[in-house]
Amino acid sequence: MAKQLVELLTAPLMLAMLLTLVGLLCRWRGRLRAGRWLIAGAAIVAYLGASPLVGNALAGRLERLFPPLSEQAVNPVIGYIVVLGSGYTPRDRIPVTAALDRSGLVRVVEAIRLMRRFGIGKLVLSGGAPPGVGRPALGYAELARDLDVPNASLVILDQPQNTMSEARAVRQLLGDNSFILVTSAVHMPRAVRAMRRVGAHPIAAPTGQLVIDSALRWNDLLPSSNGLLEVEAALHEYLGLAALMVGIG
Repeated sequence: MAKQLVELLTAPLMLAMLLTLVGLLCRWRGRLRAGRWLIAGAAIVAYLGASPLVGNALAGRLERLFPPLSEQAVNPVIGYIVVLGSGYTPRDRIPVTAALDRSGLVRVVEAIRLMRRFGIGKLVLSGGAPPGVGRPALGYAELARDLDVPNASLVILDQPQNTMSEARAVRQLLGDNSFILVTSAVHMPRAVRAMRRVGAHPIAAPTGQLVIDSALRWNDLLPSSNGLLEVEAALHEYLGLAALMVGIG
């Protein structure tokens, strides 16, 4: 029940639809004033939830906490890159690049790029899923092999199903060793907080930035699919951070 509530709170259009339905029900029951307020609220939620202006503000604040990885931050003794899981839906007759969701594809490609750029020997691929659902770590591994990463360089963690369990698995694997952590820029604050909570030592390498240019333009006032993506991603992360702060993440 709690998970469904979180999903509702991070899906503005779904919340707007529910408010509209309740508003229409109120009007049908003769509660016209309440109905009008609920429908007006639904319109506001839908607009703000798909507004690039709101999305840039919410996601940008998270993404600015960890800048892109610099060469000076990479110690020559670092031997591991860890890439966190995202979505993976394998199906017959589609390539692994289509089965991985957008965030996951960007994460694993960036991890492989950094692995080669800095000559790091081990790539830790994380991401589990409930029974019957594709495990992202396995999709990552398939793509890495296709891109000529040696099988001996891959470490697969395909059991953890959320950020906190991934942090525990990484800590158990790497102990006190520092490592480069690759995940989406908007997710990095929560991922780093989780890693540090369990005593791991990540070096942040964010990728997949949603907010590329913070300059304000007139069309930022218009709702869009990109605005919706940014708002939903940011809300998901703020709720996740709140859960970590109260110890339930």
